[in-house]
Amino acid sequence: MTRFALETRMYIDGAYVGGEGTALPVEHPGNGETFVEFPGASAGQVEQAIAAARRAFDSGCWSGLPDAERVAAVRKLMDFFAANRDRLKELALLEAGAPVSTVVPAQVDMSIQHGYQVIGIFQSLPAFEDNPLPIAERFNAQGKVGQSLRSYVPVGVVGAISAYNFPFYTNLWKVVPALLAGNTVVLRPSPLTPLSALIFGEAAAAAGLPRGVLNVIADKGAEGGVILSEHKDVDMIAFTGSSLVGRAVMAQAAPTMKKLQLELGGKSAQIFLPDALAQAAGAAAMVCMAHAGQGCVLGTRIFVPQEHKEAALQAMAGALNHAAKIGDPANPTTTFGPVISAAQRDRCEHFVKAAVEAGGKVVTGGKRPEGMGNGFFFEPTILDVPDNKNPAAQEEIFGPVVCVIGYRDLDHAVEMANDTIYGLSGHVYGNAREATAVARRLRTGTVNVNGGLTSAYASSGGWGVSGVNRERGPEGVRVYQQVQVLSIVSA
Repeated sequence: MTRFALETRMYIDGAYVGGEGTALPVEHPGNGETFVEFPGASAGQVEQAIAAARRAFDSGCWSGLPDAERVAAVRKLMDFFAANRDRLKELALLEAGAPVSTVVPAQVDMSIQHGYQVIGIFQSLPAFEDNPLPIAERFNAQGKVGQSLRSYVPVGVVGAISAYNFPFYTNLWKVVPALLAGNTVVLRPSPLTPLSALIFGEAAAAAGLPRGVLNVIADKGAEGGVILSEHKDVDMIAFTGSSLVGRAVMAQAAPTMKKLQLELGGKSAQIFLPDALAQAAGAAAMVCMAHAGQGCVLGTRIFVPQEHKEAALQAMAGALNHAAKIGDPANPTTTFGPVISAAQRDRCEHFVKAAVEAGGKVVTGGKRPEGMGNGFFFEPTILDVPDNKNPAAQEEIFGPVVCVIGYRDLDHAVEMANDTIYGLSGHVYGNAREATAVARRLRTGTVNVNGGLTSAYASSGGWGVSGVNRERGPEGVRVYQQVQVLSIVSA
């Protein structure tokens, strides 16, 4: 089933070690079969990885290097990934069920491009910045000259806990900026997609990273993540996942006051102004075709003028059914693949049922497709819901399910868009001037006007229960640094 050998060993303190914990099965979402099973890390091995990272950081073997030397080593890390694109693409197919024709390139090629670009971002950021003191404050009472500087220093040991939907991407966007900033890292992936993380051990060895600088462990269940979040020797947690788990991570990290970077859930709005109704036809497909709706930033609530809602629904259904070719994600003709697990498929079923019970209607989809064997497939689904209070409009489903809601006027659309506990992303379509004015009224960390981009240079991050701090861009590097103010007076 696989063209390449699968790395199933942990990487701790510069050495490959077999797991000593509970067996960790990895299922292929396309057929529901376990294609590899191996011993996961034990609690003791998680402790060993943390201890190795602590020793490496405290020794200064990495943080004490000149920036140029760290950059050169991280570039070698990226070169390893670039040379192993095909392996990484196979892992995206096998673990995440990503269709090879559509999602796999984004999973791997875009991630590698971003990894190289973040090196450039890091190099553009100064290690010191002057605090602009007034002239009068640059001289003390004795007439000595004073200066105040902001120095950017590494946080320390970073526990990186990644998500299953874009596993290589979320691993990379934690490890690369953390290492560039001078931190040491313990990477712990989702148990559903561990292989895309274990390859980071190979990359660390190929890049010649000092022992303990990058450690990779994978375990079944939540124990490894809890140990990282609670451990006194871990200085920061970078986590991508659900808001529910994010709350738990915050609580676990609170006693030791860890720094946090949390990219959590979303229930983003797409608002179509009256002059952009033609664009609304592709709104549902944009969500459902993006890795079967498994993306936290996707616009799963679609708002259209109430008087045009019926026409918009029919146009969306036609475009979605034309674009979605459900099938084996390894087949190049497949454009729509499975969700990650049976549990996630069941979650989609649950919310469709709840939406209908609360007055919604299924326009298209809404069930498991026939003839797909034991794969974790759920039809791309459009729901016509009467208002924003419907369960499908309030909860993150994380699957190929969108709800369409009519609005009376733009004030009503903005009011409903903001009526959510989430605040991760948003989309507004229409005349650029008016759409931008609407976008600025949305309470969310990112808003895309007439389209969007995923750039290494533009950060993303959530408000409310959608997260803490930001990822990507300069902010996504700075988050892995502490600010130390130096007040210096001439002798």
